[in-house]
Amino acid sequence: MSAAAREKDIALRMTLRLESLSWEQRRKLTGLLFVLPTVLFVTVFFIIPLAMTVFMSFHDWPLIGEQSWIGTTNYTELAKDRQYLKSLDFTFRYTILVTPPIFILGFILASLVRHNIRFIGIFRTIFFLPVVIGLGVSSLLWIWMLDQRVGIFNKILLDLHLIAKPQLFLAKPTTAMNVIILSVVWKTVGFTMILLLAGLQSIPDELYESADVDGAGYFRKLLYITLPLMRRTIALALILSVIGSVLAFDQFYIITRGGPRNSTISIVYWIFNNSFTYWKMGYGAAMSIVLLGILVALTSVQYYVLRERY
Repeated sequence: MSAAAREKDIALRMTLRLESLSWEQRRKLTGLLFVLPTVLFVTVFFIIPLAMTVFMSFHDWPLIGEQSWIGTTNYTELAKDRQYLKSLDFTFRYTILVTPPIFILGFILASLVRHNIRFIGIFRTIFFLPVVIGLGVSSLLWIWMLDQRVGIFNKILLDLHLIAKPQLFLAKPTTAMNVIILSVVWKTVGFTMILLLAGLQSIPDELYESADVDGAGYFRKLLYITLPLMRRTIALALILSVIGSVLAFDQFYIITRGGPRNSTISIVYWIFNNSFTYWKMGYGAAMSIVLLGILVALTSVQYYVLRERY
C-alpha cells in the first residue's frame, strides 16, 4: 500500500470513529481540543520551568560547571543573608508606598474620563500613552530628565528659583526612592485607569439617578454604589499592582543601579545579582521559590479581603 493510500485509510478510520461517538462524547472532545493549546502553553512556559527551579534550589548550581545536591542548604542560608532580608524589607516598603498613589490617581482619572463627551478619547489616549512605552525606555527617559546638566527637572526648578544649584536627585536614598515611585506611577497609572474605567462604565446610570432623587451626595454614592459594585475590578487592579511592585526590577537596575549605598536593591534585583553576577543559580532559585510563596500569600489575602460577599 502506498503512503498516500495509507494516509487516506487512517483518515477514513478516524472519521468513522468520530461518527461513532455520542453527542456528549463529541462535546467533551471538542472542549478538550479547545483547551489543549492553553494546557501545552502553561506546561511548557510555567509548570516545567517551575519544576526546574524547585529542582535547582536544592543544588549548588553554578552558571558554568558541575551541579551538586546540597538539600535545603540554600533555604537555610537565606535567613543568614542580611542583604536578602534588607531587600525584602525594601521591596515591601516600596510596594506599600507605590500602590496607593497608583490606585487613587487611576480612580480619579477613570472618573474624569468616564463619560462619553466630546474629545474625551484624546484625554484617555494621553493618560494611557505612558503604558505603551517599555519600562526600560521610560527608565532611560527619567535618567535623562533627572540629569544634573541637561535634565528638564533641574532646569524648571532653577528657572522657578526653587533651588540655587542643580541637584543630584539619585544621590540620596530618600530622593532616589521618591524618583522611582514618581516614574512608576507615571508609567503605570494609565493601565489602572483603564481597568477602573471598565468597572465604572459597567455600573448602570439608573442607580445614580435613583440616588440623586433620594438626595444622596457624591460620597454616599461612592460608598454605597460605586465601590461595592466595583469590588472585583478593584481587587484585580490592586492584585496586579502589588504583584508588579513586588517583582519590580527594571527601574532599580536602570535608574539607580541599586544605589545609593545599596539602598534600592529590590528582591528581584538581588535574585538577579546572585544568579547572573555571582553565578549562584541554585541560591537564586531558592530565593525565587520563596518569593513565589510570598506572592501567593499576598494574592490570597487580597482576594479574601476583596472577595464578593453574598
